[in-house]
Amino acid sequence: MSADTTPGKPIPEPSELASPYWEAARAGRLEIQRCRTCHRWIHFPDVRCPWCGATELAFEPVSGHGVVSTFTLVHRTFVAGFDDEVPYAVGWIDLVEQEGLRVFADLVDIAAAADVGIGLEVEVTFTERAGWGLIPSFRPRA
Repeated sequence: MSADTTPGKPIPEPSELASPYWEAARAGRLEIQRCRTCHRWIHFPDVRCPWCGATELAFEPVSGHGVVSTFTLVHRTFVAGFDDEVPYAVGWIDLVEQEGLRVFADLVDIAAAADVGIGLEVEVTFTERAGWGLIPSFRPRA
């Protein structure tokens, strides 16, 4: 877990639908919505399975392992609280549980910007956000 307690950084404002994702994250777990009928993972959360149409959905833990699908290095931020951290990386992470299952997160514990790349194997970690608690981030797999 990384410490990131810079005051003034934005905190999540989850919708009712996304609330279970964020509550799990605050407890140090990565949980993604899953259809109980066809067993497909669904992210971003939805009220109905986009594959089979079922409405019996639940949040379940995932491994937190994945690869960087795409990323950007932010050199000039327009978001309060990040000014002292540029450059920093954010990206889409393809989780191993299912093809096309992606989460968006910051990439942490990377020594240099040149160390980030498409296909980088990563794992979830949790960063402390002042005023909120833990948020999911990803770091290179050991």
